[in-house]
Amino acid sequence: MTYESVRGMRDILPEEVPYWTLLEESVREIARRFNYREIRPPLVEHTELFSRGIGETTDVVNKEMYTFPDKKGRSLTLRPEATASVVRAYIEHGMYTNKPFQKLFYVGPMFRYDKPQKGRSRQFHQYGVEAIGSLDPSLDAEVIDLAWTLMEKLEVSGLSLRLNSIGCAADRARYREVLREYFADRIGAMCEDCKRRHEENPLRILDCKVERCQRSIDDAPGSADHLCPECDDHFDRVRRILEDQGLPYEIDRRLVRGLDYYTRTVFELISEDLGAQDALLGGGRYDDLAEMLGGPATPGIGFAGGMERLILILKEQADTGADRRRLDLFFATLGEAGRTFALKLAKALRARGISVDLDYRIRALRKQMSYADELGVRYLLVFGDDEVATGKGKLKEMDSGLEREVALTPEAISAAINGR
Repeated sequence: MTYESVRGMRDILPEEVPYWTLLEESVREIARRFNYREIRPPLVEHTELFSRGIGETTDVVNKEMYTFPDKKGRSLTLRPEATASVVRAYIEHGMYTNKPFQKLFYVGPMFRYDKPQKGRSRQFHQYGVEAIGSLDPSLDAEVIDLAWTLMEKLEVSGLSLRLNSIGCAADRARYREVLREYFADRIGAMCEDCKRRHEENPLRILDCKVERCQRSIDDAPGSADHLCPECDDHFDRVRRILEDQGLPYEIDRRLVRGLDYYTRTVFELISEDLGAQDALLGGGRYDDLAEMLGGPATPGIGFAGGMERLILILKEQADTGADRRRLDLFFATLGEAGRTFALKLAKALRARGISVDLDYRIRALRKQMSYADELGVRYLLVFGDDEVATGKGKLKEMDSGLEREVALTPEAISAAINGR
């Protein structure tokens, strides 16, 4: 019997890992620039956390969660997203009393039962940030700026920002009734999901992608036209700050996001390079979530982005930066003395931060050289008994083909590779 991975839960093979490493390192670097600290919530949570926080009527809770009972009959769920988990941790560990303002980020796997397709798996990976404890509109702008800065670092092109406001809880309640009345005469011709959403939560109709529903959705009233004065002022200030910072945006009156905890500012960062599924990341405010989960009233804002979809772009770019992870040096050896010396020298160079490899199949020199080409190494050093005896060898830069003589010492080789 042979085994295969579970459908929608794919292996990330060594050839792909440099892209993942590049993305993870970039997320951590940009988060550090903005003074966000990493948090690592567990993969499994109590189901109520998501049904309460995300919303019973959302597709995530209704259709997509991996939920199961534990041995004591308690309902547990593989996390489908991380915001609810981060806010739960914020409450559980008393952050609101010790340090009520927190700027946090995360990187890790999530799980949703959905149809697998290009850039979307049932085990997928997200990076995201959560800034908890402030209503300041400038924090909205900072979170958006962080997202934009990350995309610029990764050299993602064709960026644009979709922006909207869905207001506070009272605004959303009024807006839901406006939508329910608007769709009342149109819902009969729409899909079954929209008919269900019309009764449960008309905001979710705006997420529908079914073609026959689009005309009615396109003409639907916008949420930003139904804001209270306080929320309208907040949205105006966010826009002015973005304009002052030179961050272009487009108001998308249909943008409401797919989870029930969102309030006020909502946004998506998109790339024209992705085609129809153009969203790189999305987020917004969730000022009521902490209170919904049993904590004190605490505002927050964040975003999350799918790593698989972004890595598709990195792979397609001419220069993804993945070659920054190239092997520094390969030893091709001749003779027993050469091989013994190579093993000792490799250990010393690795201690200095130089990545080194050699052929462990004890093959002919020609095959060792072919293996070095296959690895795409930066430098090649061939030495055997004679080179060991003289203490000198020829270091070849593979991209240019240039060779130079170096002493076979860790100091001399690392200096040559590092350009000193």
